[in-house]
Amino acid sequence: MEFIVRPPLAAAAAKTSTPAPMVQRSVATRGHSVKLPEGVTAEKLGRDVFNKTYYPKGEDADASRKPWVVIDAAGLRLGRLSTVAATYLRGGNTGCYTPAFNMGVNVIVVNADKIVVTGNKALQKKYYTLGVRGKPGSMKEETYEKLHARQPARVIEKAIKGMLPKNRMGRETFTHLKVYAGAEHPHAAQNPTDVTADVAAATHKAHMLQQA
Repeated sequence: MEFIVRPPLAAAAAKTSTPAPMVQRSVATRGHSVKLPEGVTAEKLGRDVFNKTYYPKGEDADASRKPWVVIDAAGLRLGRLSTVAATYLRGGNTGCYTPAFNMGVNVIVVNADKIVVTGNKALQKKYYTLGVRGKPGSMKEETYEKLHARQPARVIEKAIKGMLPKNRMGRETFTHLKVYAGAEHPHAAQNPTDVTADVAAATHKAHMLQQA
């Protein structure tokens, strides 16, 4: 019978505590050598010299530089209008879009009282208001028809807010949305660009548009 003699614990610990020799990193990637800038080595921490992809900076998402657009909701469908408005708010239609930054614009929606829905959504679509915690039965529900008659702007705000990120950035992005029930708005000093024709052409066919 053979016996295996193991080394003492102290000797094993001393043996494992010896640091491994440093291996010099190679700058070759997939068989191709990469030429580094002057004074920069592969082991030096700092800016990623291998990545040249554009990434926006803080001033690119400055709220004071955001342009303004206005959309006339008269005759447009609720869901199709909301998807485009959410895209404008997040900046998804721009070439510099990135999900980590708010690259969108300020959106003004007028004539919210003339928005339309199809089918039986006016009666079947319901909105819920959370009640008081600890009081069963305090939650309230309201149909689209009643909410639209009471607060037309709230219908569009709820639809667009549901399409934004559910985090701090989404809440900040929602503040750049201004919805008004009538045709007037107090943002004439910002010189908003009317993009109603572009929104209607991108989301509605000819037979979908309704004359309000």
